[in-house]
Amino acid sequence: MHPMLNTAVKAARRAGAIINRASLDIDLVKVSQKGPGDFVTEVDKAAEAAIVDILKTAYPDHGILAEESGEALGPTDAKGQQENLWIIDPIDGTTNFIHGLPIYAVSIALMQRGQVTQAVVFDPSRNELFTATRGAGAFLNDRRLRVSRRLRMHEALMGTSFAPSSSGKQLAQAIKTFGLVSASTSGVRRLGSSVLDLANVAAGRLDAYYGIGLKQWDLAAASLLVLEAGGLVSDFEGEQNWMTTGNVVAATPKIFPSLLSLLKE
Repeated sequence: MHPMLNTAVKAARRAGAIINRASLDIDLVKVSQKGPGDFVTEVDKAAEAAIVDILKTAYPDHGILAEESGEALGPTDAKGQQENLWIIDPIDGTTNFIHGLPIYAVSIALMQRGQVTQAVVFDPSRNELFTATRGAGAFLNDRRLRVSRRLRMHEALMGTSFAPSSSGKQLAQAIKTFGLVSASTSGVRRLGSSVLDLANVAAGRLDAYYGIGLKQWDLAAASLLVLEAGGLVSDFEGEQNWMTTGNVVAATPKIFPSLLSLLKE
């Protein structure tokens, strides 16, 4: 395992331990609201602090981009890009967590000069550790991951998510898209954690996933898992700008063209 990935795994497991302890007394967790349907807990903050502490101790000159604490910049290259930037989501699926629904995950990615090179997604409730190093494959615990072999769109099982703050025209469009995809596949699941949805595409549990209005910390680690498991990832235009647009399509190579075509409608 790459040394930087090993450090990220240590940080993810430390955060997972904090989350698991808190889940035993979920009614005692303090919750506040950042926006419509967007919650943060004291556990998010404690888990993030533990991750940042481990990463900064190991790599004090690296930058940090974390969902709850924001961005702390590190050295940049000649093009102004961060040489090393850790992108962190301490609990992706906070709404599930505060309801005691065990579908959430810790996400940590290392971006080097604009390219994600290391990825960790840890599901503490199932003790499932997803890891990837660019060019070296993706793994679930010690098992190599491959996307599913599903060939036909109408047989595919999809995942999806869209921003909880969506409203008006945006929400109507998201619901319309959900209907179109549902009618063209064997089903669409909205599980409440985009990170785990993408990890499940990498593991072959879902054949594809599309997300609307996501953030960098929702996408950085899990998109590398999909790519290293043999899947395809793009934005809704088929370009490589999903980290900027927040709109992402990820799928097995046989399903990807059909789903992308449908989303373009």
